[in-house]
Amino acid sequence: MIEISTHSGVVCAKGTVSLQDAHMNIYAFLVDNMLVDTGPESLLQAFIPFYRLESFDFVVLTHLHEDHTGCAPWIEQNKQVPIYIHEMSIDDSEKQAHYPAYRQHFWGARHPFHPKPLQSTFTSENYKWKSIHTPGHVDDHVVFLNTDTGTLFAGDLFVSPKTKIIMRNESVSTTIQSIRNVLQHDFQEMFCSHAGYVKDGKAMLQRKLQYLEEIEGKILSLHQQGQTIHEIKQTLFPVPYPLIALSEHEWDSEHIVTSVVNDRSYSIKK
Repeated sequence: MIEISTHSGVVCAKGTVSLQDAHMNIYAFLVDNMLVDTGPESLLQAFIPFYRLESFDFVVLTHLHEDHTGCAPWIEQNKQVPIYIHEMSIDDSEKQAHYPAYRQHFWGARHPFHPKPLQSTFTSENYKWKSIHTPGHVDDHVVFLNTDTGTLFAGDLFVSPKTKIIMRNESVSTTIQSIRNVLQHDFQEMFCSHAGYVKDGKAMLQRKLQYLEEIEGKILSLHQQGQTIHEIKQTLFPVPYPLIALSEHEWDSEHIVTSVVNDRSYSIKK
């Protein structure tokens, strides 16, 4: 089953997946006849009644990860509405996705679909929108800002104010810059693909930026003192979160440390 709630005219459809001790929420949002993200294929049967009942003119995707796009092929075939994603992911969208087994257990398969490239600005039935490129979590990530109401759909840019684990290929410094860019815009409410409705969205995103900047500084300080990547991880992130072992370290606190140190080294060489 999915849970439906409404905030400020936005319909929030929440599904939850569990594997061993790890639990994750994922949202799809419906606003002004526009669907933001689709939910994963593992929850397709739960989402289908919602998609059959609701009417929407098009779909916009924050990025290609399977928890955000898994229901896109069903929507393409059954709703016959255009789907949009960052242009760099058009080709990959049209191919069968391959990723680790634990992600398939969580999110299911991500079958091919055929999206169109997002534009930097677009309109829904009544509103104007800006798509803002926000790499860091993944290169194709974008957020959507309603320039009429100041509502932000943040994808995976926020998730939580204190990041404890990230994926292996994420970049902390790039995420910091993306958050800084978004904070230059005027918005208050935020809808996060995993946290749902965040009333004080801008303040919470500012909290995340402050946290990441502080963690970045602590990591660099400890590294300059001679601590290894693993030692810094044990100092700053001692908790063995279940997803670390479950994902065979594709998600790990150590990746935060590695990202900061590598980004710093690259910046100095550059």
